[in-house]
Amino acid sequence: MRRFFLLVATIFFLYASWTVVEKKIEDTKYGNAIETIKIEIDGIKESPEVKGFIETTFTSFLEFLAGLNKATEEQTESSNEFESEDAVSKPNLEAPTEQIFSIYNVELGDTREVVEGSIGEAKRRSYNEYGVEWYTYHDHYMNFMMVAYNEESRVVAMYTNQELITSSKGIELGTSKELVLEKLGDPMEYINKGLVNYQFQADRDYDMFEWDDSFVTIFYDQHKQNTVTAIQIIDKELEKNRKDFYTESSDQLKEGFERQLFDLTNASRVRHGLDPLIWDDEVSITARKHSVDMAENQFFDHTNLKGQSPFDRMLEDQIEYSVAGENLALGQLSSIFAHEGLMNSLGHRENILHPDFELLGVGVAFNEKSNPYFTENFYTK
Repeated sequence: MRRFFLLVATIFFLYASWTVVEKKIEDTKYGNAIETIKIEIDGIKESPEVKGFIETTFTSFLEFLAGLNKATEEQTESSNEFESEDAVSKPNLEAPTEQIFSIYNVELGDTREVVEGSIGEAKRRSYNEYGVEWYTYHDHYMNFMMVAYNEESRVVAMYTNQELITSSKGIELGTSKELVLEKLGDPMEYINKGLVNYQFQADRDYDMFEWDDSFVTIFYDQHKQNTVTAIQIIDKELEKNRKDFYTESSDQLKEGFERQLFDLTNASRVRHGLDPLIWDDEVSITARKHSVDMAENQFFDHTNLKGQSPFDRMLEDQIEYSVAGENLALGQLSSIFAHEGLMNSLGHRENILHPDFELLGVGVAFNEKSNPYFTENFYTK
């Protein structure tokens, strides 16, 4: 019965307000689907049976809805109580004793045994640009962090974009960029790889610092007054072992980047109070094909050289959707830098934090210079 009345409400809304909806959508990325939707809605609007049905049932529907709303409010109160009791607990964080930063009370040099004895086993292992694996730890994407170990199973790299950062300098998630620079001093302007100095962009959304025996990268959220939004800590020897700015391409690295970008997206969604997305194999194929196309044909655009939009490509692959979106990234040296860059681009950020998306596929490809192309395809059936 509830579904029946919700269907009536949907029909009435579309019948009464289609002109406004059409104007809002026609200039957006969903414009390609607007004509098909419009034809079907116009058919509904002109049907005498539907007109009569709406006129005779909408009053009673409103009465029903008032009662339903009261019942829903009571149910929501009960549900919220359960969720608060069942929520994932935050760890008790302590300031680091040996180094300037810790994540989830973990510092560089700690053993894997100590780490997993405290926070449990990893949910995923994936190859990264340093030639080691990221071990991904989280509880339904809460308390999210990634850790890499060396051959002796000691921590040589860490990352998080959640409230797990502690520092002897008082830096944590949400700290202003001004305070970071005050506490850590001038950031690095370039990084050396062999005989080449790779210059960091002036308008970058991160700062890298060489501190003790590590390289610390602080990422800022430009949409929240340039406050700390994530941190990556890399052991100095591990960084020096990466000879080039871009790691040589491989199938192992491609798959690693894909899964890492998926996990990073979900960690950001959960941090912002949204449900995590579900990995979709079918749309991942669509995403990979577009990344390969861009890498091989040397272009970077949502519209390919055949004039196809992301939505055209999804439909061509027989992927039906009610709402969809696409993110692209190029030039970042890793999935972490790609994700943080996307979060600082408003349109891409909106896709990552879109409350109506349910599924995600990620595709990565490399050009001849091992420069990675990232494609994310979001949708809901």
